[in-house]
Amino acid sequence: MSLSADEYRTKLINKILLAASQEEVRACIDTAMKAFEHSEANRSSIPGFMEKIIHDLELFNPLKKEAQQWSNIKFARILFNRIRNTANATISSMPVAES
Repeated sequence: MSLSADEYRTKLINKILLAASQEEVRACIDTAMKAFEHSEANRSSIPGFMEKIIHDLELFNPLKKEAQQWSNIKFARILFNRIRNTANATISSMPVAES
């Protein structure tokens, strides 16, 4: 049985929170994004997935997290924003098909 996007997002956020280092956070995110990219069914949902996870990460209160968890959250937000910005730049530089 496969996970829904919401379940997968929750699982990924929990992995980010429990990561022991920024390298572990990067590895979790890289693995998740590669899994999405290699799945034809999920490829079109990547932008929405990233927007929701960025939103979820922004909702965390730093006063309610340990220092490592908060560091992981901030780093994950940076990485997801970079991925999103790179994807947007790639899309906007694509030639427009003529009618």
